Amino acid sequence: MPQSNVSQPVTSQPGIIGIVGGVGPLAGLDLQAKIVAQTVAARDQDHLPVLSVSWPGPIPDRTEYLLGQVAENPAHAIVAQLRLLAAMGATVAAIPCNTAHAPAIFDVIRAGVAGFERPLRLLHLIDETADHLAAHYPDLRTIGVLSTTGTWRAQLYPERLAARGLRVVAPDAALQETIHAAVYDPAHGIKSAGQVTARARADLERGMVALRGQGAEAVVLGCTEMPLAFAAGAFEGLPLIDATWVLARALIRAVDPQRLKPLPSQGLAGSDGPCNCQSATG
Repeated sequence: MPQSNVSQPVTSQPGIIGIVGGVGPLAGLDLQAKIVAQTVAARDQDHLPVLSVSWPGPIPDRTEYLLGQVAENPAHAIVAQLRLLAAMGATVAAIPCNTAHAPAIFDVIRAGVAGFERPLRLLHLIDETADHLAAHYPDLRTIGVLSTTGTWRAQLYPERLAARGLRVVAPDAALQETIHAAVYDPAHGIKSAGQVTARARADLERGMVALRGQGAEAVVLGCTEMPLAFAAGAFEGLPLIDATWVLARALIRAVDPQRLKPLPSQGLAGSDGPCNCQSATG
């Protein structure tokens, strides 16, 4: 008896996420972990395709470039890695580094991506975070921002949040040195230690206390290493906005909105916690 030729339903394939994962490597891992955590999936095969290139060596430090400590614009190496991701099939990409979104860097990246043979949609981390705040925290008026000195000097968050009617408070120059060191210090900084040290976490908490004293109703963790230090979406009742978590959700939404988990009932960003790729130490 001949077998019937029953046509199978056609299912649309999701886009492919691309990540420039080496800026820095822990932040790249954290973004990928949060994509997994925010995806509706009952089995391995339900998860979205993600391509990540963690190749830090060719990319100069973004803050060092903005402070005039290195001459080479990191945009060029980032564009090269985005081109590689596009050639591998990525359709939407992101750079999990706040400082890389300073206009002096990101404008060059965006121009480079526009010239790719294969189209690649590039999300903007700061804009996604600002949009998240406006949509999900409509009653807030004053937002604190902790970041590296490059992002702090470039005024990335104040410019975009002010455009949405929000007041931004940030550390003064002296405290900013302490906050920057929590990420970069050779002994206790998250980047150099490869994990969150007790000193780094304590210094970031000191920054949050100071911002709350300036009227902050929530604090944006405006460096992608900072969310690694905080497993909860709040610090002593102060909401923490994890820009990496926001970016993970934006990437899922861009490639397959039906795979995006609903927001937690409390609406706090960062409720997944960091990936377990580091631990607090002395």
